[in-house]
Amino acid sequence: MVLLQLDPFLNELTSMFERSTEKGSVWVTLKRSSLKSKAQKNKLVTAGEAIEYRCLIRATDGKKTISASVGQKDHQRFQASYATILKAHMTALKKRERKDKKKFAESDKTGGNAKKPRKA
Repeated sequence: MVLLQLDPFLNELTSMFERSTEKGSVWVTLKRSSLKSKAQKNKLVTAGEAIEYRCLIRATDGKKTISASVGQKDHQRFQASYATILKAHMTALKKRERKDKKKFAESDKTGGNAKKPRKA
């Protein structure tokens, strides 16, 4: 597993999605990480220094695994690019069935679903 910069990671993620359009899946996981070992974290805590946490992103298609680390400064830009990639490659999802508003309104008027006012 190789820790990539953000732009190469997004490019490779796009190519993973394109390779898996006909058959296969891509798994993406996000996790909070400081990218430091436990010993280094303990030294920072005892010294009273703040630990800078980053977001570790991993993606795999079963054959190849890539990862990247995103800091607080780059988070907004990464999130926008990631959302664009996801929207572009979610073509296999089924459309949601929506009920007709007219049929729904008529069933409420004639059906027993509406609450009747109480007499006091």
